[in-house]
Amino acid sequence: MRKPQRGYARQDRVQEQIMRELAELVRTGLKDPRAGFITINEVDVTRDYSHATVYYTVLNDGTREVTEEALEHAKGYLRTELSKRIKLFKTPELHFKYDESLERGMSISSLIDKVAAEKPVED
Repeated sequence: MRKPQRGYARQDRVQEQIMRELAELVRTGLKDPRAGFITINEVDVTRDYSHATVYYTVLNDGTREVTEEALEHAKGYLRTELSKRIKLFKTPELHFKYDESLERGMSISSLIDKVAAEKPVED
C-alpha cells in the first residue's frame, strides 16, 4: 500500500524548477532571432528524469514553425545551461511541443458566447 503524499512530490518540484529555469534561459540566453516571444506553459518529466516534454506558446502564431526550428536548434545549449543551474543525477533530454490548449479554450469560449447570444435566457 502506498503512503499518502505530503505536499509536492519531488517530480512536481523538479518540473516547476525546470520550467522556471527554461523560461529564464529562453528570455535572456537565447540569441537566435528566430526565437520570438516564447512562453513556457508546462513541463512534464518522466519518472526517471531522463526526458522532459516542454509545452510552449508563441505570441505571434505566424512564427510558430520558425520558433519550433529555433528551439530544436538550441536544444543542446538549453540542456547544458539547465545542467549548470539544476543539480540532478541526469539532466533530462528536452522535447518541445507547441501547446494548443489555450487556442482550444478560446475557441470553445467563443462558441459558448455565440450560442448564449443566439438563445435568450428564459425566466
